[in-house]
Formats: sequence, structure tokens, C-alpha cells
Amino acid sequence: MDVNLVIGNFLNPPILFFFLGLLAVSVRSDLEIPPPIPKILSLYLLFAIGLKGGVGIAASGLQLQVAITLAAATVMASVVPLYAFFILRRKLSVADAAAIAATYGSVSAVTFITASAFLDKLSIPYGGYMVAAMALMESPAIIVAVVLYRLRSSDRRGSGFSWGELWRDAFFNGSVLLIMGSLVIGILSGEAGAKALKPFTTDIFTGVLCFFLLDMGIVAAKRLGDLKKAGVFLAGFGILLPLVNATIAIPLAYALGLSQGDAFMFTVLCASASYIAVPAAMRLSIPEANPSLYVPMSLAITFPFNIIAGMPLYLVIINRIWS
Repeated sequence: MDVNLVIGNFLNPPILFFFLGLLAVSVRSDLEIPPPIPKILSLYLLFAIGLKGGVGIAASGLQLQVAITLAAATVMASVVPLYAFFILRRKLSVADAAAIAATYGSVSAVTFITASAFLDKLSIPYGGYMVAAMALMESPAIIVAVVLYRLRSSDRRGSGFSWGELWRDAFFNGSVLLIMGSLVIGILSGEAGAKALKPFTTDIFTGVLCFFLLDMGIVAAKRLGDLKKAGVFLAGFGILLPLVNATIAIPLAYALGLSQGDAFMFTVLCASASYIAVPAAMRLSIPEANPSLYVPMSLAITFPFNIIAGMPLYLVIINRIWS
């Protein structure tokens, strides 16, 4: 691996602010971001990345390869929870295995946003339609995991569970609706809309991302203690499964003929794990699942691994294969 690439990513201001959050908790500082602000920051990031993605689609047009790539992303989001569930089922209950499988089949918008900033720093272009891929990959894993759970748990039958509520939560939860709505607005407004909003969506983007990752560092550090109950198996799973998913995603991206930037974003999506959409859906769909397992796994293990080591590793492999 290119050591300079790893060091460059590590010294990226948003990543350093993530570590500042970890440090704040480890030294028992009273540093914190008041509760309403992190939600505002996350809404801003979803809005900004969705709008820029829509503008990118408007500029490049919706071509056949774009449609095939979106279909491949949806398939990956459906297949990953299948094999993840059966691996996890060897050690965990049906409910916990299903919830963690959904977590690793779905995607992390923040990891995607961090990856886009990583490419921007390296001046590597990527297609705006990858934002649509991210939005499409949010829900299939949730649906697949709940189906597996219902098939394996006879006690859930007749319990008043509502598929209508599940579908509504999967496709119209706040994060999916905002990212898709911003994407559509970006397509409709095009370059003129991007220019009008540039001071808000571009100029302050990195600064907002720094504050958000500072909060993520604080939250992740506070949840590390929950993983002591999980043991080595789940800790290893949180690192190895993203690597397995990336190993599948990179050849698939090559077969699809994606550019290096698009292949990198596709790989990051496949290798990420959700800690926003899935926990909200699991509270509704599988309330028996233990959130002190699936939330810390994605937030305190997989997210830091991807932004520190995963992204440079994926890019180095892609650069060597594509060159």
C-alpha cells in the first residue's frame, strides 16, 4: 500500500477531528456537541451530497451503464445480508444475526461523504449517480434481514407486525427521503442551481464535515465499552466482512467498466455499514435485537476502519488493477 496515501488520508482535517472526539472521551473532557446540532449537521450533509449528485447526473445524463450500475448496487445490498446472516447465526440469536446482517448490507452515508471528500482532495472525479446508488442501497438489506428473521422465528407470526410500516420506514425514512429529494432537485435545477447554492453546499462542506466527525468520534468512543460483551468474533467480523465485500465489489466494478472514481465509491458503499437508517428500522421491525451490538460494531469498528485504512487500501488496489 502507498504509505503516503494512508498518511495523507490520516492527516485529512475531518479524520483528525474524528480522533479529537475519541481523545476527548478518553481524557474525560466535557467537550460535546449539543444534541440538536448533530442532527442538523447530518441533514446538511445529506442535502449537500444529494444536490451535488443530482447536478452530476444532469450533466452526464442517465445512460445504460448508469442503470446497470444502480442495479448491481441494489443486488449487492440484497446479497450481503444473506451470507452475513448465516455466518452470524453460528454465534448469535436469530434477532441479533438479522439486525447485524441488515447493518452490514445497508450503507453509511457519512462514510460515502468522507470518501467523496477523499477523492476531491486527490482530484479524482466520480459520477453523481453514485449518490443514487447510495440511496438505493439503504433499504434492500433491511427488507432481506426482516424476511430472514420472520422465516426463522415462528413466534413472530400473528404478533401484529405490519409489513406496510416496514416498507414505509425503509423507503421513506428521513435520510432516504432527503437524499433522494435533494438528488431530484439537483437534476431539475442543474448547473444553475448548483451555482446559486455553491456558498452553502460547497464552500462550507468540509467545515461541517469536521464538526460532524468530531461528534462521531465522541459517540464512537462512548460506545466502545459495549463491544466488550461482543468478544473477538464480532470485532473481527466488523473488519473482515467489509474486506470481503470490497473483494467482491472491486472485480464487479471492473466488469461493469466503471471509472476509477466510480469503482472506488461503489466499493466503499459495499464495504460500509449503516448506523443511522438500520437502527431506526430495527427498533420497529426486530425489537428483540440488541442495539448495543449492531450499533457499536458499525460505528466504533467498521466506520473508523474504513475511513483510516479501508479507503486508502481500496483505492490502491483499484489504481493497480485499472492501470
